[in-house]
Amino acid sequence: MVHKKQQLMILLCSFAFAIQPLIAEQKAEAGLGENVLEQSSKAFTKIAKTAIPATVFIKATQPPSEQEASESPFNFFNDDLFQKFFRGGPLNRSQPSQPQIAGGSGFFVSSDGFIVTNYHVIKEAKQITVVLNDGREFSATVTGSDPRTDLAVLKVEGTNFSPLQFGDSDHLDIGEWVIAIGNPFALESSLTVGVVSAKGRQDLGITAFEDFIQTDAAINPGNSGGPLLDIHNHVIGVNTAIMTQTGGYMGIGLAIPSKMAKHVIDQIIAHGDVKRAYLGVLLQPLDKELADAMGLDKQEGVMISDVIKESPAEKAGLKQGDIISSYDNKPVKNMAAFRNDIAMMSPGTEIKLRVLRNGKTLSITASMSSQIDGGTVSAEIIQKLGLEIENLTPEMASRLGYPADLRGVVIAKVKPGSPAAKVNLRPPFLIVGVVIDWNHQKRISNATDFKEALKAIGDKKHVILIVHHQNYQRFYTLKLG
Repeated sequence: MVHKKQQLMILLCSFAFAIQPLIAEQKAEAGLGENVLEQSSKAFTKIAKTAIPATVFIKATQPPSEQEASESPFNFFNDDLFQKFFRGGPLNRSQPSQPQIAGGSGFFVSSDGFIVTNYHVIKEAKQITVVLNDGREFSATVTGSDPRTDLAVLKVEGTNFSPLQFGDSDHLDIGEWVIAIGNPFALESSLTVGVVSAKGRQDLGITAFEDFIQTDAAINPGNSGGPLLDIHNHVIGVNTAIMTQTGGYMGIGLAIPSKMAKHVIDQIIAHGDVKRAYLGVLLQPLDKELADAMGLDKQEGVMISDVIKESPAEKAGLKQGDIISSYDNKPVKNMAAFRNDIAMMSPGTEIKLRVLRNGKTLSITASMSSQIDGGTVSAEIIQKLGLEIENLTPEMASRLGYPADLRGVVIAKVKPGSPAAKVNLRPPFLIVGVVIDWNHQKRISNATDFKEALKAIGDKKHVILIVHHQNYQRFYTLKLG
């Protein structure tokens, strides 16, 4: 009996000795896990100490008509962009006749007071106040803005501000930690953490040039214009939009990548505006059906659906139906990426295009002009609408039965399938006005007036024309695709 007890004790001691390394390993793993969490927490805390003082709250005072217009039954004149953007709702909910105050975020990019935010935060603001984390308030002026990317640069007087530095969004990988700083619902100095969910989000209809970073870091109304940071405390994006069915956070936030944002911001600070290269083509994706119909082996490149008259593309010899497969020896991946890359180039840049035409491959070099040229842009809009117009001469007015004192531009031709065709515009309807906004209607006397009015519309997704036909006038709303 004693012998059996001794054997049992020996077995227990052996077992205890055998599992000691396992217990020690588990304790080490637990300690390592706790250490990783602690280090992550300290990293976020360190970023907060630097980034929060550099992030500001922006109060933009808008005229009363801004609120009245949003409640008008004619609010289809407003750009539906704002339904997707982080609109910090009015902070002042008094009578509609009172000025309205919208809230958003921004951050310093220089020690002498330059601040980056979203264009839609300060759009049409009559007065802009910047509130720092320490409570100081500054009156801000707009250095410049770029509605096509929804970016704006403000300036406050002073020195020794705490700026943030930009990182390279091209080096960002899906799954990396990111930190969003801002003022959601006017709650100052809020930090949320998430990961990069996706990159290169395009064709969302939010801005003209899109290449968004998608993140699940919690973002809400008022975060708009704040920085999206990597774990090295570098700005890799500007928080801009959310995809939502409720108006609040649903796990999908969108930020302008730093590569695009810095290019725009540097130009605004240096010149007050943004100058982009302009090729002058209308493009459409080369989908499988189109590739099959054209007898192409691969679904690669983009097709030129139209060439703008007197544009660099026309001068270089590009034609409708050409397929652009590469530029400067880089393959064309998709239409949006190609447009973005062109817009990131400088006016005057020569671009070498590889083009497929009638089964043959051509090399074409185009010298690009500036997209800031309003005349060129308005001509492009007219072409996008599918219109060809002529000035109304006295002889033409007499022939068409129009009153002698009537002024406008005559629709000479409508392109089948175009926005103009879809709303049943046709010759010889007479365009007599353009609705810039509900309080501003531009009367049209000739083609120059028409182009100037289209320039004033900017990047709105709808063009509203006032058209005279058979002694009546009617509003026509054309959607730019």
